[in-house]
Amino acid sequence: MRQGKYRRSGILGHTAAASQREDSPWSVPNARHGPAGFRHLILRPMDDVLPQPSSTSASLAVLFADVAGSTRLYESLGDVEALATINRCLALVRNVCDGHGGRIIKTLGDEAMAVFPTADQAAKAAWEIQQAMSALPPIGTSLLAMRVGFHFGPAIEVDGDVFGDSVNVAARMVALAKGEQVITSAQTTDALAPWLRARVRELDSLTVKGKTKDIGIFELIWQEAQEDLTTMVTPRKAPPARIRLRHGEREIELGEGHAPLTLGRGPQNDVVIADRMASRMHARIERRRDKFVLIDQSSNGTFVTIEGEREMQLRREELVLRGRGHVTFGHAFQDDPAEIVSFSCVD
Repeated sequence: MRQGKYRRSGILGHTAAASQREDSPWSVPNARHGPAGFRHLILRPMDDVLPQPSSTSASLAVLFADVAGSTRLYESLGDVEALATINRCLALVRNVCDGHGGRIIKTLGDEAMAVFPTADQAAKAAWEIQQAMSALPPIGTSLLAMRVGFHFGPAIEVDGDVFGDSVNVAARMVALAKGEQVITSAQTTDALAPWLRARVRELDSLTVKGKTKDIGIFELIWQEAQEDLTTMVTPRKAPPARIRLRHGEREIELGEGHAPLTLGRGPQNDVVIADRMASRMHARIERRRDKFVLIDQSSNGTFVTIEGEREMQLRREELVLRGRGHVTFGHAFQDDPAEIVSFSCVD
């Protein structure tokens, strides 16, 4: 049979017969082949071609367990022995989680993520993980330790993985933990059985990225000996933080319930800076407990003058704003004082 002008080579080379097959994901009714014919190519919706993920929503306890000091292990033990040691620690985490009705979602490097149906199960697993880790002998001169954080709240399960705000909060909890610590949230503490709630102590209230209100941070005490614990002072309740900003004729006041304020040349910013020396996403101001912090993320830097002090330049750095002052974007104040943002912290 004489072959046509266009050969079969991938999608662009389907013969008319192949294109008309019912099981083909490409539907080309009455299409001419060749470059002029592609404008007639009609694609089936992707929902008809790709399987759709199944998802369920439920309240879950999300737990992260992270081997503390893993970088030091690699430096002191070498890659092979350090990796084997970390894998043994993660196998311990898996066994403990399985024993308390949990399920390992994933492991990545030196960290494992697990989910449990209840906060109590996650707390018991965290407790046992730390007890088991404390019983392990040192590896060379290195003591093995685990950082654990967990949070109970709504989550979405999609094809065996877990997503949602609870995952983000749990990840923040483990980031706050030190070696041999178990950190959880006030919301999770409220969901614990009374005997477990009696084993937690309040550490502080911290500003968590993505949250407009502070989150209470608690430590689960798994050690039996009281001398192993740091004596805690009563946390100081900081007054609500407020700051007033002025840009031209516009005045802005930020408080506890406000999201971070973005500043830059791009129109998507909360405060648009017309100065060409400013970056499109130049800086942001965010609250951290009872303070407001200016974070530079620009190319040319952010210049800050606090009343009574010398001007300072931030380059991919951050500064706690205090008192009164002003900010210029991409250059010193004396070079072009035409556009500034002034600030005043409210006591």
